[in-house]
Amino acid sequence: MIISFLLYLLLPSLFSTLSISQPLRGRLIDCGATFDTDFNGLKWLSDKDFITTGLPRNLSIQYQDATLSTVRTFPYENNLHKKFCYVVPVYRTGKYLVRTTYFYGGVNENVNPPVFDQIVDGTFWVMVNTTNDYLRNLTSYYEGVFMATGKSMSVCLAANQYTDSDPFMSALELVLLDNSLYNSTDFTSFGLSLISRNSFGYNGSIIRYPDDVFDRYWEPYGDINSTASRIRDVEVSGFWNIPPLKVFQTQLSVNQPEQLEILWPSEPIPNSTYYIALYFADDPGSSRVFSVYINGVQYYNDLNMTSDGVSIIAKQWPLAGLTNITLSPAAGSRIGPLINAGEIFGILPLGGRTLTRDVIALEKLKESFVYPPVDWTGDPCLPRGYSWTGVSCSEGPRIRVTNLNLTGMGLSGSISPSIADLTGLSEIYLANNNLEGSIPDFSTLKLLEILHLEDNQITGEIPSSLGNMEKLRGVFLQNNNLTGQVPGNLIGKPGLDFRYSPGNPSLSIPQS
Repeated sequence: MIISFLLYLLLPSLFSTLSISQPLRGRLIDCGATFDTDFNGLKWLSDKDFITTGLPRNLSIQYQDATLSTVRTFPYENNLHKKFCYVVPVYRTGKYLVRTTYFYGGVNENVNPPVFDQIVDGTFWVMVNTTNDYLRNLTSYYEGVFMATGKSMSVCLAANQYTDSDPFMSALELVLLDNSLYNSTDFTSFGLSLISRNSFGYNGSIIRYPDDVFDRYWEPYGDINSTASRIRDVEVSGFWNIPPLKVFQTQLSVNQPEQLEILWPSEPIPNSTYYIALYFADDPGSSRVFSVYINGVQYYNDLNMTSDGVSIIAKQWPLAGLTNITLSPAAGSRIGPLINAGEIFGILPLGGRTLTRDVIALEKLKESFVYPPVDWTGDPCLPRGYSWTGVSCSEGPRIRVTNLNLTGMGLSGSISPSIADLTGLSEIYLANNNLEGSIPDFSTLKLLEILHLEDNQITGEIPSSLGNMEKLRGVFLQNNNLTGQVPGNLIGKPGLDFRYSPGNPSLSIPQS
């Protein structure tokens, strides 16, 4: 495993500057709300424009935070590993803070909230378990940083084997981040999943917008080594990752030249690789020099503190279980170390995405159906095991749709010509529905072997191009309302099982 270290000193001229009065850029979505609201100086949007399924619900108790008074729930019965997705417009290649908030409020009438999966685009993110927080009457939130790979980003919930009632969500936030934030991470291959973000020595309420211009949550972390609030003139607009000025007003420190030890994060974490960022700023005229160790391994040697501020970042660091941060003063020091704030993220390998052409084709096909499957949102193929109902996909790095099976799904509407853009298809099963309209031209589907369209209400003629498709070995069109003459190149074609009756009384057979 490669471990890399980066030291970033405050160099304002090298980094982007950011006005601390900048308004929040993004969308704050109040799940289940029927109208927009303003809360704590931020505009929260009703979720009706971002999702087409689920049930908006009001909690029986109204809360001061209006976003906790409503939720949207999603049916779990017969929906194992079926995604229900919010689809939010974004700027392509933009870097986004994504945060989901949960407060159960007994909405499902079970004592404990359900456990379920959370997915972003084609990547499994986390299993949501809010039980411990809910029993303490606390909200739960999950936060990550992801790059938008298209013009929209999907955030999805799905029932898993532990789910015993309907998954739900209270709020969803997507905030556009400055390009300089966390930019040692390759966001084309990885996302970041927040483990802990703390303001050390601070005992107040969560620090967030407007103190943090990106509305990141900095939770309090105080102990016996906390130092009272002070005013520091730190130019945060030039600071790496742009932490809020307020986190530099308090600190954990020791005045004597002795070690400072912190158990952080406060809970054990899984064996994995993590992104770690620690933030420091000293008083003018001070001369603190100390080394930083994580679980006894040197993280940075002889860090020379300044009043301008300094951050040290490890973009990949292995951790498991409880983590101990030790700040050890240099030999000859007259004063002990300090620390102001820290962030730690899990590094999340991205799951990829379905080929864009296939996604567009399926979206158009979805639009041509009346009442398509409710889980036809988000990425059609990914994550593995969470594909759309009736959709099968290829393995490997280039994800294609290979099979479409919507037999007996009660579909009405028509078959969009866009289905011919799914050039990886080998099998199409649309039998036993109520589909109308004509049979599209399938001649671009060079891999197609099986076509089931029987038991629908399809009209028009049978395309003669079907007889020219080399791999086709089964065409089933019986019990429709087709007209015209059966193409001669389909009748008696070697290796082809071609069926057009019973039904289709207006079809004529070519004379031999």
